[in-house]
Amino acid sequence: MTNEEFRNGGLAVVATLAAHGVDTIFGIPGTHNLEFYRHLPEYGIRAVTPRHEQGAGYGADGYFLVSGKPGVVITTSGPGLTNVLTAAATAYAESRPMLILSPGVPTGLERADVGMLHETKDSSGAVGRLLVSSQRTRTAEGAAQAVAEAFAMFDSARPGPVHIEVPLDVLEGAWNGSVPAPFSGRRPALDDHVVTRAAEAVRSARRPLVIAGGGARRAQHEVARFVEALDAPVATTANGKGILPEDHPLSLGSNVRFPSVQAESAAADVLIVLGSELADSDLWGGVIGAQSAIGVRDQSVEQTVIRCDIDPDQLNKNLPGDILACADTAEFLTALMDVLDDGTATDDAATAAAAGGFGSESPETNGTAASAKGSGAARVQEIRENRDADFDFSSIGSRVTRLVEDGAGPDVVIAGDSSQVTYDGSVHALSARTPDQLLYMPGFATLGYGIPAALGAKVADPTRPVACIVGDGAAMFSVQEVMTATELGLGIPFVVVDNGGYAEIEGQMVERDMEPFAVRLARPDFASLGRSMGGAGVTIAESDIDSDLPSTVAEALDRTVPTVIHITVGN
Repeated sequence: MTNEEFRNGGLAVVATLAAHGVDTIFGIPGTHNLEFYRHLPEYGIRAVTPRHEQGAGYGADGYFLVSGKPGVVITTSGPGLTNVLTAAATAYAESRPMLILSPGVPTGLERADVGMLHETKDSSGAVGRLLVSSQRTRTAEGAAQAVAEAFAMFDSARPGPVHIEVPLDVLEGAWNGSVPAPFSGRRPALDDHVVTRAAEAVRSARRPLVIAGGGARRAQHEVARFVEALDAPVATTANGKGILPEDHPLSLGSNVRFPSVQAESAAADVLIVLGSELADSDLWGGVIGAQSAIGVRDQSVEQTVIRCDIDPDQLNKNLPGDILACADTAEFLTALMDVLDDGTATDDAATAAAAGGFGSESPETNGTAASAKGSGAARVQEIRENRDADFDFSSIGSRVTRLVEDGAGPDVVIAGDSSQVTYDGSVHALSARTPDQLLYMPGFATLGYGIPAALGAKVADPTRPVACIVGDGAAMFSVQEVMTATELGLGIPFVVVDNGGYAEIEGQMVERDMEPFAVRLARPDFASLGRSMGGAGVTIAESDIDSDLPSTVAEALDRTVPTVIHITVGN
């Protein structure tokens, strides 16, 4: 069949996806979404079929984090759409682009309650309460335009998940329009006065500090150039991990929760926050900046706070700012460096120049060498030396992370989960060099993310070493996706650190003087489960991980099927 014979709403959507560079979708074919699937092969769009729609959403998120392309999910109506909502809500909490396409009841049957297959009272209304937006289109032309507008939003505003519902009669009916051309949304123009004020504050800084979040992930070069010229330490959130390579002398790592980092942020005379809401899910009850409480500046401390975010509603969140730049991080830092490099340094800037900072011959030539001997690196080293008081780097999660990195190499992508081995391990122990090396969702903190996210990352770049480290509780939420990895021929080591249940929740019960209840669970044989799904399976005792885990991970990466590595902890 040709497109002319099936020139319908499904073609309108798929052709627009292709025009926007989409080459992969995640989803499960169903009775009502087949007119989307009909047109995928003609445009060379790969369909990855997980075993659960939640896995489709998490896979799409992992795909985005490695490829940089928005993840696209196609669901069927009713339960197919509702199954993906936890993953979509995760993307909203972490500000990550995701496009979800679903069919809907035919035009005229909205809220009709006639007992139609997968009938839902108000899909778009329900989904719109959780995501950036959800719209029910009325025509094929409108569906195509909605796709184009979603991609424009992803490129120009704070990204997040968008849902487009295409009624069955529109999906299957005639399309007489054309593919909307890709277009970029328009960001507000960067205020020159804001840039000038920021430059004045930076030039006078004696003890600057930079905090970088997920909104700065696309500004690696600009962040490095700026902090090297400023000689300022950088701490990142979990979503900002690797923006500055963590072996860089100015990197404090993704450790904003550490009391020593928070104390340094309170002592900074100029604090620059790039692309972060400074969420409690990153700060663990602490605060960034000179604050007596969240959102309350300590007026007894002289501190200038510069904040940059593409979303104006984020600019004063959790820490009021003095200089607010509503802009993309790369755009703001480029403009700021242009002003700082123009040769009109103040006396304070001249002092900084003498130390190898702004106003010297070239920021590009000062770089790391200047930072290594400057006060910024000394401050970083002091905090690193005290980090053992902040965090237990001998924890099982930290040990396993370092051993997986030893076996997989420094470029490894590690997918985590809402598991202790992640937030008390990989977030801090992985030495990331790029911002795509940790797949994690600290804000929504959903169980079941790690396995499908690793799958999506490997689909995005099959040449990249990808591993997954999760707890046994998290693994059981999405272990079925190991079968998807087998089907796709993905050599991913899935490392399951098994302590027999929900150990952290058990600890919280004990702290509340409760007898542990409903948290100690029966242990499956994860290695045998991996083999039953066509992959490999290995069991390693905790006492043997130092000797056995790196080589086991290396061997797993050489396979064309996944390997489930079961690490037993405790009794």
